[in-house]
Amino acid sequence: MKRRLNDSIVSEVGRSFKVLGVRLAALQIPELIGRMELMIRNRQMRNLLVFANVHVVTEAQHDPAFKLLLNDSLTVPDGSPLVWLGRSKGFSLTRRVYGPDLMVDFLRETAGKGYRHFFYGGAPGVGDELAKIVRRDYGAVVVGVISPPFRPLTLQEDADVVQMINDARPDVLWVGLGCPKQEKWAYAHLQALDVPVVAAVGQAFDIHSGLTKQAPRWMRENGLEWLYRLCSEPRRLWKRYLVYNTEFVWRVLTSRS
Repeated sequence: MKRRLNDSIVSEVGRSFKVLGVRLAALQIPELIGRMELMIRNRQMRNLLVFANVHVVTEAQHDPAFKLLLNDSLTVPDGSPLVWLGRSKGFSLTRRVYGPDLMVDFLRETAGKGYRHFFYGGAPGVGDELAKIVRRDYGAVVVGVISPPFRPLTLQEDADVVQMINDARPDVLWVGLGCPKQEKWAYAHLQALDVPVVAAVGQAFDIHSGLTKQAPRWMRENGLEWLYRLCSEPRRLWKRYLVYNTEFVWRVLTSRS
């Protein structure tokens, strides 16, 4: 089987660190944009970008297959605690690689280059609204939008989705299904997709379509976005942030690696 992550890209990055067994590339957004453009030029390889925060890393401690997925992808630190740990290991990381920021920065920096974008995920209407906004604001070439149903797809439906994406020939497939569903879906379909860059950006769809209000920048950049989101959706997110965050801290403090 063809290796999922482009070995030449990994070699060029040349630096990474591990947190609880999860390998994180010590990259910042401008560098990652450059890598994405290299990936697009080398269409023969399939590359999955994962934006890891505390929830993602802790989820990997309970699911060995998910940890393997993360380590077989280009996984970057989308979470202030992971950035702080990277700094403690000697890497000059100034900020986290936040998925929603990466999306808009990539669209802005590559405007006019004609890259083709496909959006997969979100509730009905969210992807269409997102497509309208990025076309208007960045002149993006959006070649397709799919909002899958909130149920497992049949084998035929799944094959049809892959065919629709491949027929559109996107350069970047943005996936917003929520963690860990989006990463698992992307990883399982990576070799069937004729797409050089697949980016699992989660909440970016809801944020940039205007469906969800984002935390203030000062909270996002100082490790407090979790508190904003917990206060906004306590019933849905209490376990993720209170239980998983506590577990993450305990595991890091007791880890020998």
